[in-house]
Amino acid sequence: MLELSESGQIAVLRMNRPPVNALDTELCAALSDAIARAQADGAGGVVIAGQPGIFSGGLDVPALLELDRDAIREFWTLFFGVLRSITASTVPVAGAITGHSPAGGAVIALQCDYRVAADGDYKIGLNEVQVGLPIPAPIVTAMVELVGYRTARRLTTRGLMIPMAEAQALGLVDELVPDEQVVGRAIAWCEEMNDLPPIAMNTTRQQLNAFRLASLDSQYDVDTVTSHWFSDETQASMRALVARLKGSE
Repeated sequence: MLELSESGQIAVLRMNRPPVNALDTELCAALSDAIARAQADGAGGVVIAGQPGIFSGGLDVPALLELDRDAIREFWTLFFGVLRSITASTVPVAGAITGHSPAGGAVIALQCDYRVAADGDYKIGLNEVQVGLPIPAPIVTAMVELVGYRTARRLTTRGLMIPMAEAQALGLVDELVPDEQVVGRAIAWCEEMNDLPPIAMNTTRQQLNAFRLASLDSQYDVDTVTSHWFSDETQASMRALVARLKGSE
């Protein structure tokens, strides 16, 4: 479910969990482990990518709905572990947004140092509210940091998915390139960062990430997120979503 490769000193982690790279316990654990391993092995940067047309479809809602409270609590612990591993990375992390990126996919992209997106008919956004799930505070913090309070408020409270061109204009993504160039351009950005004096560059980027990291450490509450998941409103909305998905198959 995670293809690992190298391009020079850059580690490339390509999610490969068909059909939409939905996030479950195993994929989250694999991502955290791969990011840690890349740094331990001396990588100069990390690229997190999806497959053509899809970065990640977000949480694997049908599978997660079948889990009990302890298993959901484990999932949220691992999911936020991925976010922390990206934000606390000692080397630059680029998101290669190869296609649609709703909800959890957008959350992963938010934590990256740089986001290269496919310039196609794709959308990105935090649409959790649309399916009855409150957005945890550290994720709101990351969104505000990227696009500003007013825009973050408009996008998140309505759960809007927006085209990539609008996302770039708002600062949610940094660069748009043709589909086939997304991963290569993300690698090239990491290489450009590596051309800078490494201690100065990485110390500076870690200082810039400190606010988001502090939010993850202080505002993240696995019990609160787990309680939200099992609330009547969220469960009803999620099960209605699964029914719609099954009906469209």
